[in-house]
Amino acid sequence: MASDQEYTDIKLEIKGRIGIIKLNRPKALNSFGGNLIADTIAAFRVLDSHPDTIFTVLTGEGRFFSAGADVKSGGLAQVETFKNAAEKKLAFLGRFAYATELLRSMIDHRKVFILALNGPAVGGGAAWFPGIADIVLASNTAWLQCPFSALALVPENGSAVSFAQHIGIHRANDFLMFGRQLSAAELEANGLYNRVFNSVGEEFQGDVVKFLDGQLEVNDGKSMMEMKRLQNAGIRDARLVAVVNAVDALAERFVEDAPKKRFEAKRKLLEEKSKGKSKL
Repeated sequence: MASDQEYTDIKLEIKGRIGIIKLNRPKALNSFGGNLIADTIAAFRVLDSHPDTIFTVLTGEGRFFSAGADVKSGGLAQVETFKNAAEKKLAFLGRFAYATELLRSMIDHRKVFILALNGPAVGGGAAWFPGIADIVLASNTAWLQCPFSALALVPENGSAVSFAQHIGIHRANDFLMFGRQLSAAELEANGLYNRVFNSVGEEFQGDVVKFLDGQLEVNDGKSMMEMKRLQNAGIRDARLVAVVNAVDALAERFVEDAPKKRFEAKRKLLEEKSKGKSKL
């Protein structure tokens, strides 16, 4: 089995029949920089074929689950020239190619996929995982927010479909269109979270393992995995198509330079506010 030495931005641990993938960029709020995405895909591949595990847990180190895109990477600040719109779109499709494999690795994962939200999640951190996970366990600090519309983006990686499958179309529209922040209590009431624990940090991580160990004491692991397979068989292809459609729509937004314009407008607004404060 792969060891932690093979990963730079996650931790991979096996506790009995539970495999745990922990996003490990806490100083950057576990944003998607460095090798985090590639490491996560690699860990899902390892656990998919592990002979003993039943549950695969995805969680985060520190106070955030994930802040989504690494804004410090300066992706939008890169200046590129293209001969035409087609060339520009191909460039952005190449940039987002990781999304298909990341989501496929979770959609096709044979083990029971447990998302353990140790804290808040924003943007991609909030959108990519809850709708795909089989069970969502959360700390009471784990609010979600997806401000895609405010940034001229689209719901990423098939989340428009996967969220609607869990909480209904109207609630998904309200959450993803309007970018409203939802608390853990609201998300549990709406059916996206299965259970909310009144704990944080290491205590929360311990509560998750204790809960899952309790399930393994009274339930057959292979039966739980078969339940997952039967549940997902009819929706697997639709979820993958939703990922492809979302990547295409996101690339088109960048072809139009809409996100760049939004980010520039917000930057100017912040600069003006900062100047106004300095005059006081």
